[in-house]
Amino acid sequence: MQARTTRLTTRAVATVIGGFLASGCAPTQEPKAAAEASSTTPSAKAAVTPLTMAQLKDLAFKDGEVPQAHEPIEVKEPLPQGSGRSFPPISVPACQPLIDIRNGEGSLAHVFQRFNWKENIMGGNSTLASYEEDEAEQRFAELKEAPATCRSYEGEGYVGPFKATVAPETPPQVGEEAVAFREIVPMGPEQPGDRNEQFIVVRTGNTIATFSELSMGASRSFPTELISRQVERLRNAQRP
Repeated sequence: MQARTTRLTTRAVATVIGGFLASGCAPTQEPKAAAEASSTTPSAKAAVTPLTMAQLKDLAFKDGEVPQAHEPIEVKEPLPQGSGRSFPPISVPACQPLIDIRNGEGSLAHVFQRFNWKENIMGGNSTLASYEEDEAEQRFAELKEAPATCRSYEGEGYVGPFKATVAPETPPQVGEEAVAFREIVPMGPEQPGDRNEQFIVVRTGNTIATFSELSMGASRSFPTELISRQVERLRNAQRP
């Protein structure tokens, strides 16, 4: 690494963040159509009522609630299906659940949040997703199996091909079940270190919340206190 490369400019950071989104990693998936949800029988609706996109947006963090981050703190809806750039499938199908979960794949509704930390220019993200009936449990079961067989995968991002190494971690004790892992992507000598992104995924009832923290040449973690607060909101919103 060259001695003159000691920090990233804001422009370089944006390039790194956007350039290594793997196939299916960009928030371009649209939630299931409302018409599909309306086909559920009245009895099933009474038993399980998934949170809507409007409810998820209301449960997300607002300005004044995250002192660690710069404001404004916005909530983003998914882009219309087909409006974003697509990439070839990743090289290892067993790793696909790790990618699908962060994008709310297969959810009834999901929203995204971006956190521009005051102490980490790389920032963090969250995805709040709701699912019908037992789909959240099924998705999470697939996710829990993935780190056992997915050690690395190759994909293509906005700036070209990359290889990510997957490292399981011990998740915080939040929600009904949780999984944590890191994805590390080697960078060129012009960068201050490898691209290191932590993911913490938490299921609470019929919702799955994914939190990610990106860093370069370091191993930062998404604030546990924020995870606990967000998960508690999702839990309370699903109580009868």
